[in-house]
Amino acid sequence: MLSVYEGFFSGGARIVHSDVVLGLAEGGQDHRVLSIHGEVHREATRQRMQDDACYRSLTAAGVEVGTLGRGHTGSEDRPAVFGGLELADTARAMAAADVILSLKEQPLALLNQAGLPRRPVVVCLHRSDPENQGSALDELKAAIADGTVLACVCCAESTRAAYRDAGIPAELLHVIPNGVDLFRFRPDPARRLALRTALGIPDTAPVVVFAARYAAMKNVPLFLRAARAWLGREGGGQVLMCGAGMTPGNPALAADIEAAFGERGASLTDRVRLLGVRGDMEAVYASADVVALTSSSGEAAPLCLIEGMMCGAVPVTTDIGDSAALVAGHGVVTPPDPDAIALAWSGAVAGRAGFAPALLRSRERFSRTRMIAAYAALLERVHSSHTGEPADGLRPDLLGGAWER
Repeated sequence: MLSVYEGFFSGGARIVHSDVVLGLAEGGQDHRVLSIHGEVHREATRQRMQDDACYRSLTAAGVEVGTLGRGHTGSEDRPAVFGGLELADTARAMAAADVILSLKEQPLALLNQAGLPRRPVVVCLHRSDPENQGSALDELKAAIADGTVLACVCCAESTRAAYRDAGIPAELLHVIPNGVDLFRFRPDPARRLALRTALGIPDTAPVVVFAARYAAMKNVPLFLRAARAWLGREGGGQVLMCGAGMTPGNPALAADIEAAFGERGASLTDRVRLLGVRGDMEAVYASADVVALTSSSGEAAPLCLIEGMMCGAVPVTTDIGDSAALVAGHGVVTPPDPDAIALAWSGAVAGRAGFAPALLRSRERFSRTRMIAAYAALLERVHSSHTGEPADGLRPDLLGGAWER
């Protein structure tokens, strides 16, 4: 198997896909990764491939990761022009694979280039707004018309519906919900106390965590206006903001904070902690009472809500993608109104103990084991339909508990 990434940078889709690759490798599959870009500069953050947590976890597990070495500034719609050396490297990587996984549709600009080996491609889709992906939707349609793309994995029902409405044949769209490592993401009083102690946060203080990259779809201004309203009422409340661009060095975020809090609320910003990209999100979520999402577009099955819930934080989210279905019975869905969101945070903090039993009962639904087994079964079907033979290391009868962690 070969997975092709646009690049390694902080984001839920790359975390999920890298975990799938790790799980398939644990099950005996030979898997490699090719990254088009060696580094990116986006969300006001320079992100080198070698510094990325997904890259480190893959290589530590023995998964070979290569790159075409491109730099990237985050521009969405530049012409897809690839040089001879890049195509030669890509051809060698593709020739060694039985099936290719494309992380989202953007890498198809490379995989669609003439002269490359023909291999069945499975595209992994992680958003609910195909019309906002630049030329990537056209690349996906071209690859389907060419007979290269044999299946699309949708991480959410909203993804399947959006791509079906955009003209992708329904029979190619398969929903495999996101899952997480339930051993890593779990309620943990020791982690909760350790992180709070490190940040100087009292054990009894209510904490809201916002885990997102700094991007328009995340609606950071709405989150900050809700934080302003909530901190004004909750004297001991604390807000933790994690992700690429969630740092004091991001001038756009600084401007958003100033606009949301103003002069009268400036003193409250001492309780807004900008933590940037973290490698210990299990501890961040365990320290929180609420995991918040205020996105306005693009989301499908937000990983932050799942990880946060599994660590015992109550999810409070706007109704975007599959978010409402994810948190049904476990949290709160709000309108995109800062006062309503702030009130929901307070209610979630007060009712956290009441949500705990439902969160505990739902853990199997969000299992990494289930997710990886579903990917393995789909890849087996794709390979068999292409060659008529089973793919080594993908037999469904070998799944069992091999990926339980």
